[in-house]
Amino acid sequence: MSIDTESRRRRSPIDSQDSPWDQDHRGGHLHGPMCDRLCVASLHSELRDACTTSLSPSLLPGPGVYTPKCPSTHTRLSAHASDDVWEDATNKTTIRAENEVEANKLANNYRFGFRKWKSHVTERPFEDRSDVVKELYSELNVIKPHTGHLITCGNVVYVLLFGWWVSLGYLLVSILMFITIIEVPYGKMCWKLSWYFLWPFGKSIQELGGGVGRCCGRFPHCEAIPEDVEDNEDASPILLPSPTEEPIPDLLQGPPQHKPYWHRVSTYVWLLLGYPLLVVVHSLACLISWLLVFTIPVAKMNARTLASILLMPPENLSVSTCSKRKPQGCETRALLCCYHAVNWYYYKYTVDGINVFAVNLLPLVIVSLVIGYVDKGNQFASSEVKFATAVGSIIPLSYYIGMGIASISAQSNFAVGAVVNATFGSITEMTFYITALLRGHRAGNACLQEIVKSALTGTLLGCILFIPGICMIIGGLRHREQRFNSRSAGVSSALLFISVGGVFAPTLFSKAYGNLVCDNCTNSTGGNTTSGSFVCRNCHYDLSENNYTLFHSHIQPLVYTVSFLLPVAYIIGLIFTLKTHSHIYDIHVGEGQVTGHHGAVVHWSRWRALAILIIATLLMSACADVTTEHIQPILSQPNISQYFIGVTVLAMVPEIPEIVNGIQFALQNNISLSLEVGSCIAVQVCMLQIPLLVLFNAFYDVGFVLIFCDLHLWASIFSVVLVNYIFMDGKSDYFQGTALVVVYLILLASYFFAPSPAGC
Repeated sequence: MSIDTESRRRRSPIDSQDSPWDQDHRGGHLHGPMCDRLCVASLHSELRDACTTSLSPSLLPGPGVYTPKCPSTHTRLSAHASDDVWEDATNKTTIRAENEVEANKLANNYRFGFRKWKSHVTERPFEDRSDVVKELYSELNVIKPHTGHLITCGNVVYVLLFGWWVSLGYLLVSILMFITIIEVPYGKMCWKLSWYFLWPFGKSIQELGGGVGRCCGRFPHCEAIPEDVEDNEDASPILLPSPTEEPIPDLLQGPPQHKPYWHRVSTYVWLLLGYPLLVVVHSLACLISWLLVFTIPVAKMNARTLASILLMPPENLSVSTCSKRKPQGCETRALLCCYHAVNWYYYKYTVDGINVFAVNLLPLVIVSLVIGYVDKGNQFASSEVKFATAVGSIIPLSYYIGMGIASISAQSNFAVGAVVNATFGSITEMTFYITALLRGHRAGNACLQEIVKSALTGTLLGCILFIPGICMIIGGLRHREQRFNSRSAGVSSALLFISVGGVFAPTLFSKAYGNLVCDNCTNSTGGNTTSGSFVCRNCHYDLSENNYTLFHSHIQPLVYTVSFLLPVAYIIGLIFTLKTHSHIYDIHVGEGQVTGHHGAVVHWSRWRALAILIIATLLMSACADVTTEHIQPILSQPNISQYFIGVTVLAMVPEIPEIVNGIQFALQNNISLSLEVGSCIAVQVCMLQIPLLVLFNAFYDVGFVLIFCDLHLWASIFSVVLVNYIFMDGKSDYFQGTALVVVYLILLASYFFAPSPAGC
């Protein structure tokens, strides 16, 4: 990579976080290769005259999809840089992508009915990552110049959480080694490491032997070089020193002065007495620091010590200060050097393309299934604990399902992507709903049916109010005011009106023609005579066998009719937005290949993604079964309404990955996709999930009736009206987002104080 290109790619840590293909321009000009990389469709008149377009039907269906090609001459471009975001200068949405697979994934985000996904499905070239992200994947075997303060809050927290007891462990092992006499060198090593791990910042552990000049034994403060960098020119960029590191001279090597490491008796005594104790200490520290995510540097430090440093001859190890100048008479290899224990950007860290939080939460799935199915008598865990772990397990499984859907859709054509999204897009919620209805039917518990309705309504309210609201707040605080395509938002609003009108039509019909029945009626005067006023409780519209004609002859046929029309409206919406009127979104994909990176390496192949989808779906069903089995103690809480549990925990926990995606889009000034995240889920709830539940009940009667209580009805209608009013002007800011979130919280308060539904 040339120096000029590298200088154009440098950005500030805040503006460049997680930015795979920011505009690299200087003085408003783009050179030929960079213009090929970052082509956009919304350009000034002089750029439009210079650029040529070619039809690219493979990226998006329908007419009007072009990939702009820019000439290699200098062209002036005035556009705002942000990663995989759209630019809307002339109502055109331009997507910049690294490769064709990523282009397909980004284009799918704008397609109606497709799940919106922010994370990459392909491996990104390491040299194109920002300096902040590169630092996350760097190893701790490189000594770099450091000018900041070492006494920070994160480093102090390290001492309180890890440093003191890791140091104490080394001190005890050191005493044990001194007692054995033969292990005195290891005792000295543990003594040094005890002080090192108490405060490792600004210090380094270096190797003096193993092919390095023996003169370093006389100079404990030697110049350090990274481990295994000299003989490996093709090493990963993570292991290579930065250009700002100090050069290290090549020196002559000295002959070894000790027996080979594995030919010593002391080596095996160390492996039997000292090393196992430190394995426990470092493994525990590594596990805790990895689970905390932001302390992953501590996990790297412990893992490297356990796997490398403690298996080296003790006379070859030296601890020194990284900042001190070394004599020029020898050189050493840097094994470990750390400056900070905490890095707040580790929320971006991924393992094989999977976010570190999803990786850390995956063992929770195993734990919840084990205690749920093995401990039937609640001897080791209570029902409340089992319920909490099972609900928490839904979060990583939802992430894996979303990643699998995005991976398959990005590597397949439109038809396959549409089928996968329609099949697995609502699988998380459907597994819980069907499992709850089956368990409630078998146990004769009508309360679970009301919980399912509350969860459906809670998902609808959360996607209409909370997700757009929180995205507007976070995006507005960073970008002041954001704009979106009001016409495309109008399509989503119209579908929301159709959805809510169809779903709640049977409820309105029953209230118009049903008979009001009340229980526990008493005369206000204290008697039971037929005269006078009465005070009644538990009033509801009678739709049971007592009113057979109304329910079976009028309401039930209406439910089946609505359940048929809603999916038809969904299909019409697909045809309208993706085929006949695709110009509403006017998406253009400017695909630019980075020099030296021809072809994409996907994290998950199609078959691997499909296998993960199936496994995650089966695990989701098992976790849903554990959740519904142990939900009754939660519902029996006297101070919490069952409505509140349904509209909060059961409704919004599966949508946490979608909330995170929406927030990330908003931070990148792509509020349009943030709003589509919530609208897409809300439309799918009404037009796909509810009709599927009605269809399931038609073939296997579990007592599911598509009639909601008054609070569900009016809360949903009010929310749709409000969000349509907010979306009218095509602008958003943090005040509008605050209004949506406040209304959502008011509705949650109403559910919290509402009396429990009948039968619970």
